[in-house]
Amino acid sequence: MAVDCGFAVFPDRIRSQMEGAAVMASSSALYGEITFSEGRVQQSNFNDFQVARMNVAPRETHVHIVDSNEPSGGVGEPGVPPFAPALCNAIFAATGKRIRRLPIGSQLKS
Repeated sequence: MAVDCGFAVFPDRIRSQMEGAAVMASSSALYGEITFSEGRVQQSNFNDFQVARMNVAPRETHVHIVDSNEPSGGVGEPGVPPFAPALCNAIFAATGKRIRRLPIGSQLKS
């Protein structure tokens, strides 16, 4: 990951935010589906909502913090949105299969 958040006040904290974003985003990209039945959400807690476990979470996350003298910005969520498109492109590069909808977990089985 690369992040340009302005002046990096606490680089270790920025890296840990991006590492956490990679795990959170892998959950969303692979399994993040909410289903409804008769107008009600079927998932109520983690027992029926799948999240990324250690075996599918990124083993390594390399974070590049762009050097900047601009004012510091937020690092709360910017690592999450680009993850799914990057993962889909990596799957295409490796397999030739285009992923066109999320979550992608069920599409990988076929």
